[in-house]
Amino acid sequence: MKAVYFNGAKTIFDKNYLEPKSDEALVRVKLAGICGTDLEILQGYMKYHGILGHEFVGIVEKSRNPVLIGKRVVGEINAGCDKCNFCEKGISRHCPNRTVLGILKRDGAFAEFLSLPEKNLHVIPDSITDEQAVFVEPLAAAFEIKEQINLKSHWSVAVVGDGKLAQLIVQVLKLSCPDITCFGRHKNKLQNLTSDGIKIKIGIEPSNKQSFDLVIEATGNNSGFLDAIKLAKPRGTVVLKSTIASRENLDLTQVIVNEITLVGSRCGLFKPAIDALSTGIVSVDSMIDSTFPLEEFSKAIEYAKKPDALKVFLKP
Repeated sequence: MKAVYFNGAKTIFDKNYLEPKSDEALVRVKLAGICGTDLEILQGYMKYHGILGHEFVGIVEKSRNPVLIGKRVVGEINAGCDKCNFCEKGISRHCPNRTVLGILKRDGAFAEFLSLPEKNLHVIPDSITDEQAVFVEPLAAAFEIKEQINLKSHWSVAVVGDGKLAQLIVQVLKLSCPDITCFGRHKNKLQNLTSDGIKIKIGIEPSNKQSFDLVIEATGNNSGFLDAIKLAKPRGTVVLKSTIASRENLDLTQVIVNEITLVGSRCGLFKPAIDALSTGIVSVDSMIDSTFPLEEFSKAIEYAKKPDALKVFLKP
């Protein structure tokens, strides 16, 4: 099969990569998305070797569950051992022996085929397009914030970042907290949010500091953490979403002095994300950018790195 393999130093397009051989479901990939985590892996994040990609939609070709065969699906990316306490509690994303699609010890979606356990797969309704379906995984990560934080409707909320994940987070939090300000660096990206009544800011002004009950950091860079700390009120909460290859030495003095609560946040449940897309309470169409054939992976990556790029797709 065709696949894009990362050997730890560079990416290699291989026309004859071996198809997955396992007792899991075999999925033919229709479309895959490039996200910030993929770009960080290319910089050394997770020290990953293998096929990249974890955002996808595809068709089930083989499965022990005949009901799934021929169905269009997306997939949860963490596969646990099914034996540890975390797996028994239903949180296999924290299984110490887990594999993670395109991130940790498991080949990913930048290929013609991938494999995942049947329980990881979710059938996508016809009302959701292929492009929209690729957003299910990051949208689930946005909904995870609502699982972790008891949101209050009167809170003032800041989202730091203007990329795909940040924009999804804004839409999700707006369902519970109407007072949201998004801080970014790219006016063209922030402009997408103004029609929903979201306040936008280019950079942080002195009057913004220590003004927000809840701050979500979703910039994908080192400076985002410090900006988030500046914005949080004393005894406020900062949720960290960025996964980056390296962090500078960070001064945590203000976290301690202002007694700020830090919350790490990663993957989420897929059902709320699928329901939100199918009902239209979350829209992703304005974030759809460009599609490249798998053979042009290098061009796609360079395009995805552009500051004004939104969701870039690969089509096997």
